[in-house]
Amino acid sequence: MLKVEGLNVFYGGIHALADVCVEVEEGEIVTIIGANGAGKSTLLRTISGLVRSRSGSIKFRDRDITAAPSHEIVAMGIAHAPEGRRIFGNLTVRHNLRLGAFLRTRASEIERDMERVFRLFPRLKERQGQLAGTLSGGEQQMLCMGRALMAAPKLLLLDEPSMGLAPVLVQEIYREIRRIREDVTILLVEQNAYQALRVADRGYVLETGRIVMQGPCAQLRDDPVVKKAYRGG
Repeated sequence: MLKVEGLNVFYGGIHALADVCVEVEEGEIVTIIGANGAGKSTLLRTISGLVRSRSGSIKFRDRDITAAPSHEIVAMGIAHAPEGRRIFGNLTVRHNLRLGAFLRTRASEIERDMERVFRLFPRLKERQGQLAGTLSGGEQQMLCMGRALMAAPKLLLLDEPSMGLAPVLVQEIYREIRRIREDVTILLVEQNAYQALRVADRGYVLETGRIVMQGPCAQLRDDPVVKKAYRGG
């Protein structure tokens, strides 16, 4: 579904991503783990067209999207739930969700997917008329994910969904990620390697902009280097 080859991204003189290669097959959850500042978010932002690469290619379903603008990438079927949630705090939950469907025109399909999001996240349904800025951190993360799903994506880019959440809320968010994967392929970026490697099928380890390890998550979970560096073991 997604193939990233030889991706190089610079911020001024800083080489943020160096020859990064990542593949995602349809129906998978693939995770990118690594320390803060490793380039994980930069990778997702480059895939979604928010950051431009200096070289390399990004293909989605065999179509080159390396230079495509963000709105076209969304229309092709890639949605991005960004780090830090980036919800519109002065708008209601329902209005935030409707903004996720800004490229769609069929009202009946939009309403159908709104109900789907409410089934996934019942608390959002309870609070649909509430200003998003008054939600808890966990509810805001649910809203961020729900808004991305309103674009009816084939591939969902999830950036640090557990950031800043209490452990009990992290467990809840990851239960929902498991449910989302029934319909949507997921590329998941996480600092919380323990959770990411439990939910994903395959993983990549990113260090200072380079992929240093990759493989099935069961294999990465048992790797002594990964345990020491990312799982406190």
